[in-house]
Amino acid sequence: MVTANPRGNYFFLKGIEPYSCGVVAAPDHEIVHVTFRQPLPWRQGFAAVGDHLAKVGRSRPALCGMELRSPAPFTMEGFIAFNREYCQVVEEWGLYVDGLNPLARTNVAPLRNPPASPVLHAFSYTIPSPGAAPTLVVAGAGELQGADLVAEGILHRGRTDAEALAAKADLVLEVMEERLLGLGGSWDLVHTADVYTVHPLGAIAGKIWDRMGVAGRHGLRWYQTRPPVVDIEFEMDLRGTRTELYL
Repeated sequence: MVTANPRGNYFFLKGIEPYSCGVVAAPDHEIVHVTFRQPLPWRQGFAAVGDHLAKVGRSRPALCGMELRSPAPFTMEGFIAFNREYCQVVEEWGLYVDGLNPLARTNVAPLRNPPASPVLHAFSYTIPSPGAAPTLVVAGAGELQGADLVAEGILHRGRTDAEALAAKADLVLEVMEERLLGLGGSWDLVHTADVYTVHPLGAIAGKIWDRMGVAGRHGLRWYQTRPPVVDIEFEMDLRGTRTELYL
């Protein structure tokens, strides 16, 4: 069940403290996705987001999604510690809604040319757009079972054989579809499906194509990156927007 964020002109699916599970624009609004041509240290990135929002006449609550890149996967304890710092900034921006973090988020670690410290890669925000079709962002998710950030929840933890990777992909695809439907969306609204893993997709690509259905006409983007936590091997996120910008 989605929660309204009237100040931001979007609805979000409740997630956990560091992020929501996804966002969908309110009626007569759309979500704009912005990628930095050069990623910025994440705190500096927040400042750049604020500058851009002010430039386009939007307030901070319009921010609805963040995409981070990290030097390497965190330990679970390290990930929780980073999230604590990140959430402090979200709180300083006054973005929480009834105690909930509404921002969708993806955080992954590139295999090649990783940043020296966590950086902001991209972000999303809402703008007025009368009569616009629904636009949405599904937050990144790996093969973590349950809502708690605990290593014991990682499906087939420590295994990277074909059978285990296929099971991990199945779980992530189920989560993607559950979130997509929870936002009131469907695969026909999706134009960007991102896969984050250092492992060759092989037969897994077929699983993804089968689940995507009509969205498959837009292709599939595979990033050779690791999910944000050690021992998580497969992650995805989804997006369906009309406007893509590069700063």
